[in-house]
Amino acid sequence: MNTKATMTLNLANDAMKCLDGLAIKKGISKTAVIREAIRMYQLIESRLDEGKQIKFVDPATGKEDPEIVIVGCGWPGMD
Repeated sequence: MNTKATMTLNLANDAMKCLDGLAIKKGISKTAVIREAIRMYQLIESRLDEGKQIKFVDPATGKEDPEIVIVGCGWPGMD
């Protein structure tokens, strides 16, 4: 059985506006947005732990965006 836990989350106004906007855009609850974000973050972390890179590619051209590559060495200021 999958038990649930409850938590309180404090967000800056800008972050809350972003969360509201994502929920409206996707037609899901704010809780569902956060759940999706956690699953995505977990997937990204597992790929980076495998030594892989995450790149953004323009589907129209197939070209990589050279300014956005996640390589798993941490985020600036987060160490």
